Amino acid sequence: MQSADRTVSKGTAVAVAGISSFTTPVMGSSINIALPDIGSELHLTAVTLGWIATSYLLSAAVFLLPFGRLADIVGRKRIYLAGIIIFTIASVVCALSGGIVELMVARVIQGLGSAMIFGTGVAILTSVFPPNERGKALGTNVAFTYAGLSLGPLVGGVLTQLFGWRAIFWAVVPLGLVSILLVVWKLRAEWAEAKGERLDLPGAVVAALSLAVLIFGLSLLPARQGIVLTASGAVGIALFVVWERRAPNPLLDMNLFASNRTFAFSNLAALIHYSATFAITFFMSLYLQYLKGESPQLAGFVLISQPAMMALFSPLTGRLSDRHDSRIIASIGIGLIGLMLALMSTIGARTPMWFIVACLLVVGIGYALFSSPNSNAIMGSVERRVYGVASATMGTMRLIGQMMSMAIALLIVSLLVGNAEITSAQYPAFVRSQKTAFLVFAVFCFFGVLASLARGKAARLAHS
Repeated sequence: MQSADRTVSKGTAVAVAGISSFTTPVMGSSINIALPDIGSELHLTAVTLGWIATSYLLSAAVFLLPFGRLADIVGRKRIYLAGIIIFTIASVVCALSGGIVELMVARVIQGLGSAMIFGTGVAILTSVFPPNERGKALGTNVAFTYAGLSLGPLVGGVLTQLFGWRAIFWAVVPLGLVSILLVVWKLRAEWAEAKGERLDLPGAVVAALSLAVLIFGLSLLPARQGIVLTASGAVGIALFVVWERRAPNPLLDMNLFASNRTFAFSNLAALIHYSATFAITFFMSLYLQYLKGESPQLAGFVLISQPAMMALFSPLTGRLSDRHDSRIIASIGIGLIGLMLALMSTIGARTPMWFIVACLLVVGIGYALFSSPNSNAIMGSVERRVYGVASATMGTMRLIGQMMSMAIALLIVSLLVGNAEITSAQYPAFVRSQKTAFLVFAVFCFFGVLASLARGKAARLAHS
């Protein structure tokens, strides 16, 4: 099928991808602020609160690669639109849920919808924009994401304080409806360069089950059951790799990793980066509201500092990556985050607020320096026919990294705090768990710098 990128205005593509890229992180970052209120209403432990975020990420990671591949075959717009609809309906179900089981199920459905969105949004932008403009477009899209992350804590804090945590889910419904209307009315082209090829269903099943078992197992460590499940998940992923190397129409072409150094190490750097950063907001939200005694609204104002810097600097770093070596820019970014995490490992009950805000601001700048250039390097290193797979692979690295971050956080909390509600008696143990986690994440960033530098100077493919 011929691409229809010349029949779609670049502004329309940016708007369509941007609205959904804004909506999902608004909801995600809002939920972190609402966790103490959710825990209080539903009487949940700290570990269970972590699973409210993790269940969504797990579902998104499980379905991302299959939908990315399916989008290349049947059409990226079609999958994208279905994802927005599912995400919006699931948000309504979350708002109406009466207990933790219903909420978790709805979060899993939200994750499925997000997988369909994230597996195609970047691919649509890459299809529309030529290589010399792609970094700016991707940077703008990342800015939408980070704008959502920026407003999320503030919106979540205000809504939770005034109307309760359920209002967060209701708030994203109008945004979802606007996005659906925009796709139907304005995005009239379709992209399916792999039309006629088959979806590797066995590979999709093995990958989904292996990821689910691995992440669930990590959350149960160091218990014997956790060790068994983690090992089983790792074996399953190894079997997936072996299967994909022999499959006639692989879900994930392993040659992309074996023969494309830029693609391989850029994705590895992304995996490490998200493993080191995602749980920052989880810890800081609980820290600010429990140990500092701040309201959800004020905690949201503090946490806004990190994603605000991401939104502000991402378009600039995207343009820089169109002109300069993405490897250097991204490596500086992840190195800067590692330095800040090392400083944040000193945060205690009496740490002044200015120090916390300053660290979060610099983390946000480092995030912007890494994310847009790294995305540009990945998408610029592959052929047009695998844009959906490349976009989904990048998204999978992000989601697996985020889940790893939460799994490590929950493991440390479980070991040092225990499976109990957070009360004043557990505050010292919580601070120790936060310090330990930030030190571990700082070490991750060191290896992230090595992976980012190891990719070499990227040579972009010129797709017409």
